[in-house]
Amino acid sequence: MAALNAGIKEADMTTRREFIKFSLAGSAGLLIAAELSGQPLSHIAPPELWQLSPADDPWKVVMPRILARIKPPVFSKRDFLVTKYGAVGNGKSDCTEAFRKAIAACNKAGGGRVVVPEGSFLTGPIHLKSNVNLHVTAAATIKFSQNPADYLPLVFSRWEGMELMNYSPFIYAIDQKNIAITGKGILDGQGNNEAWWPWNGRPQYGWKTGAPNQRKARTALVEMIERNVPVAERVFGEGHYLRPQFIQPYRCQNVLIQGVTIKNSPMWEIHPVLCTNVTIDTVSISTHGPNNDGCDPESCKDVLIKDCYFDTGDDCIAIKSGRNADGRRLNVPTENIIVQGCRMKDGHGGITVGSEISGGVRNLFAENCQLDSENLDHALRVKNNAMRGGLLENLYFRNIEVGQVAHAAITIDFNYEEGAKGGFTPVVRNFVVSDLRSGKSKYALDVQGFKDAPIYNLRLSDCSFSNVAEPDIIKNVKGLAFQNVRINGKLVESDSAEA
Repeated sequence: MAALNAGIKEADMTTRREFIKFSLAGSAGLLIAAELSGQPLSHIAPPELWQLSPADDPWKVVMPRILARIKPPVFSKRDFLVTKYGAVGNGKSDCTEAFRKAIAACNKAGGGRVVVPEGSFLTGPIHLKSNVNLHVTAAATIKFSQNPADYLPLVFSRWEGMELMNYSPFIYAIDQKNIAITGKGILDGQGNNEAWWPWNGRPQYGWKTGAPNQRKARTALVEMIERNVPVAERVFGEGHYLRPQFIQPYRCQNVLIQGVTIKNSPMWEIHPVLCTNVTIDTVSISTHGPNNDGCDPESCKDVLIKDCYFDTGDDCIAIKSGRNADGRRLNVPTENIIVQGCRMKDGHGGITVGSEISGGVRNLFAENCQLDSENLDHALRVKNNAMRGGLLENLYFRNIEVGQVAHAAITIDFNYEEGAKGGFTPVVRNFVVSDLRSGKSKYALDVQGFKDAPIYNLRLSDCSFSNVAEPDIIKNVKGLAFQNVRINGKLVESDSAEA
């Protein structure tokens, strides 16, 4: 367990004290207190179920405090039309320089909106600056170039949880404050089986035998992080075929993405990294390419994802915090995430934690969401393993409506990818679900911890699972509690489940 203690970041003490004071009682509070004192977790008896009094309900105490801190940025009432800086909305003319000039002018003037009017505007990467709101009007489409060379020079980025120098994301910002992408228009990455997607290396996405793909570079990057190669020496880009993300604010404060429709991304769609105070509101994402995650906040703090629609080729929402040695090197968890009123259609997982999760996750609240598709594998999902490690705690879900999913309504899987082949202990504790209704699935629950690293404090109340084909898979869970839980109409008690 020494590797576990080495891999867990020293928590933000204010947040920890807040959770101890307002969220925890009983042996769970002793567990946290012991961790803060440095006592190895292996020396602590398995905790009982966390007992919360009405006054300590995290939905009533903790979530409102998080929401109070999340405030969208406000911009000056100045408009800078990209057409006045040379942009032509014919879908063919290169507008990259026009976007650059308009953003620079807006930033220099003290901020405002860079407005994209009616038309189709072709561009390379767009780099946002402080106090700039990129406003895409309802009749506007921004189409991003399919030429990889347009996304050079390389920028500092994070790719599948690993820092590197790579192609610029399509919309990128680093170390900026008060930035936004708003409007009812369309952001079209133009990814398809001829552009970007074949780099994944799978024939279903256009790759052909003998054509280049990302596999060699991906393996090299993984090896670099295990050897702690300096980020400046992790130089990829041209000739390496690591696809850029669509939207990536990096180390930014006060970020708003609102109203736009995003489609045809090379890979991950919305990927804030090391950001604080992020709002993703009424965004619609529909892309079925490889690794087309919808929204992946990574090592971020205070994030609201609200009233969004996801129809994706991978996880709809995936909470992340870095892969393996790189996640442990940075050691920054994702914390204080609120998901409200979102709808999920196709995807691997609906609301997912992992798998690039080595920095840990804490304080996720998801409520009033609808998930429904025969092509959605899991509704609520955690994926982790002994290569990732990481402490995942305080994950709360309520009023979740699941029409149907292909695999399980609730999945917690420590056997993802490398499984037990690693030296870092994954920890999941305090996973609480109330008022979940599922209409059809293979399993109600598929939750599998390790024998020496069980899942702690899995609690379900007022949940119903209908048309379930197979018995639950429940392995290595300590502190399992069902209250008013029905599977195929039958009341299920926690002591009747295998744990």
